[in-house]
Amino acid sequence: MSGTDFIGEIAQGALAARAVEPAHGEASDDGHTHESACLNCGAPLIGSHCHQCGQAAHVHKTLAAFFHDLLHGVFHFEGKTWRTLPLLAWRPGRLTREYIDGRRASYVSPIALFLFVVFLTFAVFNLLGSPIAFNNQGENKGFEQGIGEAEQQAVQSLATAEARLAEAKAGKGGDIARLEKEVDGARNAVAMIRAAKDGELPRQIASADTQAEKSVTEAINRAWQHARENPELTIYKLQTSAYKYSWLLIPLSVPFMWLLFPFSRRFRLYDHTVFVTYSLSFMLLLLAAMSALTVWGGAGFVVGALFFYAPFHMYRQLRDTYGLARFGAWWRTWFLSLAALLVLVMFATMMTLLVAV
Repeated sequence: MSGTDFIGEIAQGALAARAVEPAHGEASDDGHTHESACLNCGAPLIGSHCHQCGQAAHVHKTLAAFFHDLLHGVFHFEGKTWRTLPLLAWRPGRLTREYIDGRRASYVSPIALFLFVVFLTFAVFNLLGSPIAFNNQGENKGFEQGIGEAEQQAVQSLATAEARLAEAKAGKGGDIARLEKEVDGARNAVAMIRAAKDGELPRQIASADTQAEKSVTEAINRAWQHARENPELTIYKLQTSAYKYSWLLIPLSVPFMWLLFPFSRRFRLYDHTVFVTYSLSFMLLLLAAMSALTVWGGAGFVVGALFFYAPFHMYRQLRDTYGLARFGAWWRTWFLSLAALLVLVMFATMMTLLVAV
């Protein structure tokens, strides 16, 4: 992805955010017209903006003003952005509570921020390239080392499973039927890893024990076969689907927030939605930063610190948004961390099934 495409992705995201949160005034008077009535709706003008439709009282008609509007609209770097981002990073609970309580003029709205961050994150991913590889051709030493270690672990697990099965058959206790399935699974894992090591991936990676599981495993295997035949296209489709449907992360996450405060009359679904949207925006920014640092050779301790900051960020946002004590915020942070992993698995499964269709 070229630098121009990267800027284009950011611009597209910023403009999408502007579509949600469009109007704000400009300070310069150069090149403005001076009407007594709004050029958009005809209402008499009072102040710098029309009280009827919100359009600026005076419109720009110079080339310099045009490019000012372009930069202003694309990057949207005005006062409220610089007030929102520091709070999002360090005092997310205060930002969330301020917005819920109606003090909103000073901050970027959750959905506008989320839209911009989604575009920015995927632009970064496209710029960095995909880390996914479907074979080990070429000089990929990291892949070879990793798959070698995986093979050793799989062989060890197979030996352990076979030993336990032998003991069960010798009358030393154990469910023979269950242990036989465990041995079969371990053998399949070894076979798959060795096939991948040789550059030949298996045609199927999932199996079904019951009829109810059959349709799901067929969809997974179908998606895998598509990926096996054309990995680059599959990666592109996965990225595109994740990009288009990233908004699903919000409704998938809100029910877990409700479970933290079930049947509460003080905290409602709206509060949880604002919390989730701001939280997801920050986590996506964090993921983009970690990815960039990893690819560009950033210090490992910095990436590790950012990784461990994520649950601390949840803790601070929970405590300040909902007015919780330390223990109440602590156990909810653990629950929310597990819920976030589950949401990611659900989202990834949905994107995989979309690619398979």
